[in-house]
Amino acid sequence: MPQHASLSARIGTLDPSGALPLYRQLQRTLKTAIDRRLLLPDDALPAERDLATDFGVSRITVRKALDGLVAEGLLNRRQGSGNFVAGRVEKNFSALTSFSEDMRARGRVPTSSWLRRSSGTVNPEEALALRASPGSAVYRFERLRYADGAPMALEHATILAYALPSLDDVGDSLYEALEANDHRPVRALQRLRAVLLSDEQAKLLNANPGDAGLLAERIGSLRDGRVVEMSHSLYRGDTYDFVAELSSL
Repeated sequence: MPQHASLSARIGTLDPSGALPLYRQLQRTLKTAIDRRLLLPDDALPAERDLATDFGVSRITVRKALDGLVAEGLLNRRQGSGNFVAGRVEKNFSALTSFSEDMRARGRVPTSSWLRRSSGTVNPEEALALRASPGSAVYRFERLRYADGAPMALEHATILAYALPSLDDVGDSLYEALEANDHRPVRALQRLRAVLLSDEQAKLLNANPGDAGLLAERIGSLRDGRVVEMSHSLYRGDTYDFVAELSSL
């Protein structure tokens, strides 16, 4: 198909007399085009007014369809730039970086919504992982991580309390807060395994129950060997790839 062809000519037109509302038809047509790679990761969609003209619908219809695709994580909405097909994120499995750093390095805007934050003392699992004595104080953080407004990961982290001044010291980035207090991990043991999303996890990640997820478990240590971090990060399997550079030297 010539590159100058309209989007509707490339991916299909809508049926005004069809049973589905037009916004649902447009949403499904765009989703199918993404699945079939007629629209590729990081492709920019035409402006909403151009889509409305191309498909013969109102801008309200276009906006409603695009809102649904953004909520599903299939499109990223970049302020001042428009709507882009979401690309899969490659995470270097051998680099000790935070979610926020990974997203910024790819030109994306990281945000979070807090699910829970609490203080307490270590449970048996945490005491073992953190090499902490019974009764050691910890902070626990649970949040949903976004890139360009699309949900990407569920993050659960337990930090030994000596590493931060207070529970509320963490803003957008946990690692930035730890670094500001000279307790950022410099090495980590990280394990990756495949899981299926539960109903609750799928709802938070705008996925379907039973979809594939990637669970990254990390134990982070300071330069002097003290363990400071235990985290579990659950990523949508359709948006994340973990890569590592290997060498025999």
